[in-house]
Amino acid sequence: MKLRVNGQPATLDIPDDVPLLWAIREELGLTGTKFGCGAAQCGACTVLVDGQARRSCVTAVGDVADHEVTTVEGLAAAGTLHAVQQAWLDENVPQCGYCQVGQIMAAVALLAARPDPTDDDIDAVMTANLCRCGTYPRIRAAIRSVAATAKGGR
Repeated sequence: MKLRVNGQPATLDIPDDVPLLWAIREELGLTGTKFGCGAAQCGACTVLVDGQARRSCVTAVGDVADHEVTTVEGLAAAGTLHAVQQAWLDENVPQCGYCQVGQIMAAVALLAARPDPTDDDIDAVMTANLCRCGTYPRIRAAIRSVAATAKGGR
């Protein structure tokens, strides 16, 4: 099985039906992606597949063999955090932090699709990722901050 994860090729000796989450964590050692519910309901396992948010706990590794997979470890470039990661820090988004990797990945996909999302756009996407600590207002503020910076304002 050949994959491309975070811009790097990887060859794995695993069956096609293994969940992508386990290939990422156990085979590639990239533990940023979290196991939450195992049923695509919480979003903790969200990664990007060709730039689109996908729940890795229910995505078979064989289904992404010809696609680019990006995990949270692949967002930062040349030692600089991705704008969404930096906004998460600037806005003090995380509390317990467990869901935040999935939240960040969903936000990256949202901003790629809608660079200037409305509050309704943000809520529609981000409430699908569960946050037990209720940091949704700070999540929204972080996403707004990235969108404003991208537009040249702040």
